[in-house]
Amino acid sequence: MSLVMTKNLAHRIEQSEMESLESRLKAVEKIEGNPMDVDIRKFGNTTAFSVKNIPGPSFNRVLGISEENEENIDPILDFYQEKDIPARFEITPAHASLELLQSLSKKGYFQCGFHNTLCGSLSNNYISTTEPDRSISVRELKQDEYAIFGDIYTKGFDMPSFLKEHVAQNNQVLHNNKNWTFYIASYKREPAGIGVLFEYNDVGTLAASATLPEFRNKGVHSALISKRLEKARQLNCTLIVGQAKYGSASHRNMERVGMKIAYTKVIWVKS
Repeated sequence: MSLVMTKNLAHRIEQSEMESLESRLKAVEKIEGNPMDVDIRKFGNTTAFSVKNIPGPSFNRVLGISEENEENIDPILDFYQEKDIPARFEITPAHASLELLQSLSKKGYFQCGFHNTLCGSLSNNYISTTEPDRSISVRELKQDEYAIFGDIYTKGFDMPSFLKEHVAQNNQVLHNNKNWTFYIASYKREPAGIGVLFEYNDVGTLAASATLPEFRNKGVHSALISKRLEKARQLNCTLIVGQAKYGSASHRNMERVGMKIAYTKVIWVKS
């Protein structure tokens, strides 16, 4: 059956995102010497994630903040100031309030963007999958293939090439983690894309996916979604969630299988 959005469901979806990020970063933190300088701090129901040696917003962000945690804004800002990292607050409609947003505004923060979270029920085959083009094959990634993963990931997200070894290492540490499954897609036997599934508490998360530019618009991303939905069902997940930029190819492909926008997060940063 189709999902009806409630605050409880919104909380469950946001919690799944926090669990996915925390699981990933705790594994990276355990790499000898913690070379990425991972630090995760809890402030009530709010979690501040910090990875000083991986710049950008992917890992350095605040999740779960609500008006109930408004008094924690100053300690959170102190946490990021100590690390010389800009704080980035991602706020869901279920947790936004006039008081919370006014407090951030008084601290010099402003809304700089939006980001969509999508969801779908895996019960009663509400989410559909289609057979991929025969030119496309998708299988689980092998232990010794994370160099390929890092290469596709950095090229797919237009990241500097020197980061691919770090990307490979930071994902390989999760290879034997029962909650994580990594996939590689090939187009006419050429590596073309990667996808990741995180499963926890009956929720499957489409954690990451990237396609090489030369293989886009050929159905690779859709095939990776279908494979991960199939795995999520095998793991008895009842809910599938994912994130995408509004109107992006990823957004459209998730909607094509029956997922819908659960909510749009607002992003607040320092002006």
